[in-house]
Amino acid sequence: MITVSWLIAVPAVAAVLLLLLPFGRQAAGYLALLVSLAVAGGVIGFIYRFEPLGGDQFGDNIAWIESLGVRWHVGVNGVSLAMISITALITACAIGYGMWAGRDRSHASFALILLTEAFLIMVFSARDLVVFYVGFEGMLIPLLVLLAAWGGAGRKAAVVQVIAYTALGTLLMLLAIAYLGFTAPGGPNFSMADAVGRGNDWVFAAFALALVIKSPLFPFHGWVLPAYRESSPEVAAVLSGVASKAGGFAFLAVLVPLFPAQAATYAWVFIALGTIGFLYGAFLAFRQSDGRSVIAYSSIAQMSFIILGVFLLDSRGATGATFQMVNHALVSAALFLLAGWLETQAGSGSFKHLGGLARSRPVLATVALILGMAALAVPGSSVFASEFLIMLGAFEHSWWLGSIVAIGIVFAAMYMLRWISAVLHEREGDLVGSLNPPDLRRGALLCLLPLVLCLIGLSIAPAQFTDRVDAAATALVSSAAKEAGR
Repeated sequence: MITVSWLIAVPAVAAVLLLLLPFGRQAAGYLALLVSLAVAGGVIGFIYRFEPLGGDQFGDNIAWIESLGVRWHVGVNGVSLAMISITALITACAIGYGMWAGRDRSHASFALILLTEAFLIMVFSARDLVVFYVGFEGMLIPLLVLLAAWGGAGRKAAVVQVIAYTALGTLLMLLAIAYLGFTAPGGPNFSMADAVGRGNDWVFAAFALALVIKSPLFPFHGWVLPAYRESSPEVAAVLSGVASKAGGFAFLAVLVPLFPAQAATYAWVFIALGTIGFLYGAFLAFRQSDGRSVIAYSSIAQMSFIILGVFLLDSRGATGATFQMVNHALVSAALFLLAGWLETQAGSGSFKHLGGLARSRPVLATVALILGMAALAVPGSSVFASEFLIMLGAFEHSWWLGSIVAIGIVFAAMYMLRWISAVLHEREGDLVGSLNPPDLRRGALLCLLPLVLCLIGLSIAPAQFTDRVDAAATALVSSAAKEAGR
């Protein structure tokens, strides 16, 4: 039977082959796309066979570094399955976009994207702290190389900023993992299940710092704008769509279950930071003058909203946060790919050069409106369902928190309406008039279409998602909820 280890190994092995063998551009693209589709096919098999009340499934638990008590322990629950699914989908779309864009040294760029996918699946399925750390730290390496080699003019400064922000946090988390593993009763043991409740406030803080940077959460978000602006569109889609979700996922699936007492005690800190970040990101997104910056600041707002949902420490908040991670992954990845297409066709992503693109471009207008309506969380959309769950949990926590969350959702509507208007409906920009960009079609449309169709499918039947993740999400926060008296 195929286990999640195969989903990690297949893209990792393919990445090594792409780096070592002299593949041509077209052959490298087709191999990478085939591998990403094979991983997606494996995930579809998991979805079909998954039992929502069955606990961890499709896993392996074997000795890895036996002398240190490290085991290759991976498995899939409802929350893990949701995150692995969007990782597989967005990776395939990103590789497809890279093929359409015709990247130079394509064998290396596709290899690095596949390697990122392998590390991300490792993060989402890890049940051993060392396995989790290897994935959490490892995914940053190919992303940094992709940014440095295929990024924009300011890529070197962006790489330095990402490293400066993440280095301290990940080092402290490594020390915290070492403490938990080497102080385990009976000898070294890095099992997550055996580490529950053994940490102190300092160990909790070390984990939390690494996660707030990776998510990112206000005020540790300074690396986001340069990284998202300077990355190629497909890398920005992976970075915003799934890499940032590793931080949000780890809050829910690692930090809160491992440290239930500390999570309950300091939940107010993360609720406060999440609330501030949600409003701050939405306000700054509204003020931006180009598409990428709007998406970048909206990502800060949405990740803050997700972490707020996690630290409500109830089933609605946990399920809503998981659903919102999936929804935001789909929306942000699609928007970055669309922004990249606009930059390619119109010569700029600045709103002053765009405008009027809805005229004679029905496919572009339709796709942009669907994505805009999803981001707006209009009633009936999947984003509305996930935001409503978190907002309901916030109102149950306190009326004032629910009221602030509602205000933040209104701000989100404002910046997305501005984005839609600036791209589609305002006066035709100078570059649009001179270059006359074509309608969205062929390769670029095929890269966006799966993301759009998934958003539509989740909007039609959101219960198909929540029924699969609710039990796992509730179990992850249950101990902390008891500590908090909820």
